[in-house]
Amino acid sequence: MAPQYDAIVVGAGFGGMGAGIELDRLGLSNFVILEREDDLGGTWHVNHYPGLAVDIASVTYSYSFEPNPNWSRLFAPGAELKKYAEHVADKYDLRRRMRFDTVVGGARWDEEQQHWVVAIENGESLTGRYLLTATGFLSQPYTPPFPGIDTFKGKIIHTTRWENDFDLTDRKAAIIGTGATAVQLIPEVAKKAEALTVFQRTPIWVVPKVDVAISKSVQSLFARVPLTQKAARLANTTALEALMVVGVLHFKQAKPLNKAAAALAKAHLRTSVKDKETRKKLTPDYDFGCKRPTFSNLYFKTFNEPHVRLETNSIDHIEPDGIVTADGNKTEIDTLILATGFNLWDVNFPAIEIIGREGVNLGKFWRDNRFQAYEGISVPKFPNFISLNSPYSYSGLSYFTTIEAQMKHMGRLFGEMNRRGEQVFEVNEAANAGFLDRVTDKLDSSVFYSGQCSTARSYYYNQHGEAALLRPTSTLNAHREAVTFPLDDYTYGAQSA
Repeated sequence: MAPQYDAIVVGAGFGGMGAGIELDRLGLSNFVILEREDDLGGTWHVNHYPGLAVDIASVTYSYSFEPNPNWSRLFAPGAELKKYAEHVADKYDLRRRMRFDTVVGGARWDEEQQHWVVAIENGESLTGRYLLTATGFLSQPYTPPFPGIDTFKGKIIHTTRWENDFDLTDRKAAIIGTGATAVQLIPEVAKKAEALTVFQRTPIWVVPKVDVAISKSVQSLFARVPLTQKAARLANTTALEALMVVGVLHFKQAKPLNKAAAALAKAHLRTSVKDKETRKKLTPDYDFGCKRPTFSNLYFKTFNEPHVRLETNSIDHIEPDGIVTADGNKTEIDTLILATGFNLWDVNFPAIEIIGREGVNLGKFWRDNRFQAYEGISVPKFPNFISLNSPYSYSGLSYFTTIEAQMKHMGRLFGEMNRRGEQVFEVNEAANAGFLDRVTDKLDSSVFYSGQCSTARSYYYNQHGEAALLRPTSTLNAHREAVTFPLDDYTYGAQSA
């Protein structure tokens, strides 16, 4: 029985749209993109808190084949990323194949029919020859189970569910968390709140943000001479590559570069914050890169404001009108803002239940046998399955680097299937094991295993203590291997149990 679709894509963010564009290029145009939210854009639709902006220069944080000459700033605000996503969806005719407000309950491989069956939470069932999950790395918000949080009488708001009409004026607010989201949000809250207390568990490395407006003349130049924007993209990618690949992933061989990045961040802190004790609290005691660093010119300076206070004692419990820390002190508040991040390793890999060949559960397989994916994209016992947010897949610092490498991998893989006249693929156990051994060996040189990361509480680490998120190779290597991986690393045609 023929499936309803050539492919089913889960997620309408930039990863899912990239997958859709590649499917069209491959002639597999009968696909559907399922999205649990009410519109496209992924993180750029869900997040719209004050201060939201991309933390990778916009010329790099975009598809290389679809440059946008109209970015207003070097680091574009979130609304522009959302607008860019809409532009891409319309230009590549993706929107008509998207279904919003559609929550996927799970997917299973039908051995007999050789296709995927995807269950929708409304009871509907869809079938597709191929399944592609693009549910994002940071898509499952996490709220720590603070004792007493249910008794709080004031306003509670999570950064992923920001209410645009919520007025912070004259509020006594608390923000829990000091990750990349909080770094953007805290200065904006401080502008309006009567009092702001920031509850910090782990300080973050912050370097200066070289952010400038992009003039109309430069935008015009980018539009008229696309090569100029490509040059800007290359320059920025090269800088990110030096920071990420050399300074973080080759920490053992390039300690001076890593230390230089830390020194820059410390100098930025020293020149921004007046109070010595506050500076000390804001200084990480782990190596640069153990958790994702960020860029800001405003974050540190906010702590100079008389109505802003940094609290580093751990939270004991929450009461109806405030937060009580372990030392017994109570901070009275009427607004609680949760910038508590995302749950990657418990509920996000994978974000839905996926059952492959022989009844293998992907989530259980990863947790019982280490997190793994060949070239960060495919898994043994899961035929016709492409996982676009997988262990060891994230390459470089811009997510678009990863997306485009995976699109190239799809092109080579599906091209070979077409040449052979087959419709089913599955990565070999040996190829998968070889890739896992290679990336694990390369990570030995990284800051994650050779640096001091024990106090970082980084989401890069899973519950087994492995930093299984980043691909420990250069961007160039990721893209080269996407078009040169051995074709016999896959088996083509139906597999026997």
